[in-house]
Amino acid sequence: MNVEILAKDMMTPSVINTSPDAILMDVIQQMIDHRYSCIIVVDNQRPIGIITERDIVRLMAQYMTNKPQCPVRVEDVMSVPVATITEETNLFEALVISTAQKIRHLPVVNETGQLLGLVTQSDLAKVHFQIFEKQREIIEHSVIERTQELQKANEQLKSLSMLDSLTALGNRRAMEVDLEHTHSQAMRYNRSYSVALFDIDFFKLFNDSYGHKAGDNALRTVSGHLLSSIRKCDRLYRYGGEEILLLMPETSLYGALILADRILASFAGLNIPHEKSPFGFLTMSCGVACQVEENGYDCWESLVDLADRGLYASKNNGRNQVTIIPPEDANDDSVPRLHGNQP
Repeated sequence: MNVEILAKDMMTPSVINTSPDAILMDVIQQMIDHRYSCIIVVDNQRPIGIITERDIVRLMAQYMTNKPQCPVRVEDVMSVPVATITEETNLFEALVISTAQKIRHLPVVNETGQLLGLVTQSDLAKVHFQIFEKQREIIEHSVIERTQELQKANEQLKSLSMLDSLTALGNRRAMEVDLEHTHSQAMRYNRSYSVALFDIDFFKLFNDSYGHKAGDNALRTVSGHLLSSIRKCDRLYRYGGEEILLLMPETSLYGALILADRILASFAGLNIPHEKSPFGFLTMSCGVACQVEENGYDCWESLVDLADRGLYASKNNGRNQVTIIPPEDANDDSVPRLHGNQP
């Protein structure tokens, strides 16, 4: 079995599509007749939107509540922008994008953006299940000469893990895939998104005082608190050590600052004892950065680096606070980064 499973190996190549000015009722009837769960909306063979069952249900809910004039054209109802993948996108990357953004349908495009096929949630689940079945089959008929096959199947399953084992947040590898896709979509459709980096204050002293088991429990508590404090569209990843990254799609810098400040305040309100901290309880520091609609950063790494500098500034200025680095200082090397500088 091939270790690298690509979108071109999973996709359905024959995809029914429609134009944005198509009659909506004709498209709905087509979905009913052929039992399609979605129809891709294209312009010059490039996906610009998608009509899904969710869109139809949302339209019906609006109609039953307000009874507005029923939309006539597809473009009035379609979901935009549409998240796409390339034929070289691998299984892990497709799983991350589908799971993180709660997307059931991923149009596959070529290097010029033209539609090639469609990968659905069912396709992803089917391939994932096949790997599990391969592992089970090898175990049931395990003999010495099949050890390498078992090892390969185990490596495949391990490579598909998207979660950090301690915090149950997304792991670093999944984070990088999500950020790469989110950033490319933001650049392509001229959208904004924000990131925040959180770090537990005086965490080394906490571990030294209470033990590493207590430190692990503290990380789990922080993760749970963050999960309960964010929106459904936001995503959390363990960035490294006690640092956690929050990805906030379609969020301005102001909105990200408000959310981050609220999270810090409510976490401090938990009053988790920390006798070695000057606050007397566990607190967090945070740095926030935003990819603006115009004149944004060329790569997500630059954005995260700016948030990291903001986190360092929060630590350096007394902790338990949120800091942003002004855009004009983004390229100033005199503004330090957190890594290796603070306990």
